[in-house]
Amino acid sequence: MTYGYCRISTKKQSLERQVRNIKTEYPDAVILQEAYTGTKIDRKEWNKLHSAVCSGDTIIFDSVSRMSRNAEEGFSAYESLYNQGVNLVFLKEPHINTDTFKKALESNIALTGTNVDYILEGVNKYLMALAKEQIRLAFEQAEKEVSDLHQRTREGIVTAKLNGKQIGQKPGAKLTTRKSVAAKAVIQKHSKDFDGTLDDASVMRLCGLARNTFYKYKRELREGEIRAEGSSMSVET
Repeated sequence: MTYGYCRISTKKQSLERQVRNIKTEYPDAVILQEAYTGTKIDRKEWNKLHSAVCSGDTIIFDSVSRMSRNAEEGFSAYESLYNQGVNLVFLKEPHINTDTFKKALESNIALTGTNVDYILEGVNKYLMALAKEQIRLAFEQAEKEVSDLHQRTREGIVTAKLNGKQIGQKPGAKLTTRKSVAAKAVIQKHSKDFDGTLDDASVMRLCGLARNTFYKYKRELREGEIRAEGSSMSVET
């Protein structure tokens, strides 16, 4: 069985891009998607996949950072799955695919049965250690990139504040989204406080809104009507 594992840890990342990249190379892959923030590997979909795979199965990742952004946990999971006989494929870091790692281990120099074997055994151990180090470095690089990104973000926020720029939404400002616009339209159409006949509880159920959000939208709608009436009176005057 071939699986594709896709994960985002921030809203700016794209699950669709990861899915597209995996499907381009492996059209038959069964895709598991996860939105998650953090560095640990205790993720619901990942845990289910980790428990379900068996020897001969393959897991595809868009990059090593999608498996784990924590070097130690990522390397540990890699070794665990490799020892189970699970194939791991990293589209952006093919040099650490398990097939590549396996070839490095299988390319041991044959022993001769002479004293030279002491040297050859040392060379074989060195090659194995080198292959493992490449894998570990890939996870460490992914962890460093995330750490550097967080540091740049923090520095950017500090710099912006020092320059007097507004960070985040201004206090009292209204956040307009497609969902809020649609919900307000339903409230305006069905609430008996506007053009409809339904009570608050019925409209809340119809919109699927939490109580606080519902009354916030109603308040904003009333404020909008008051501003509109004010503008109309000014024009008439």
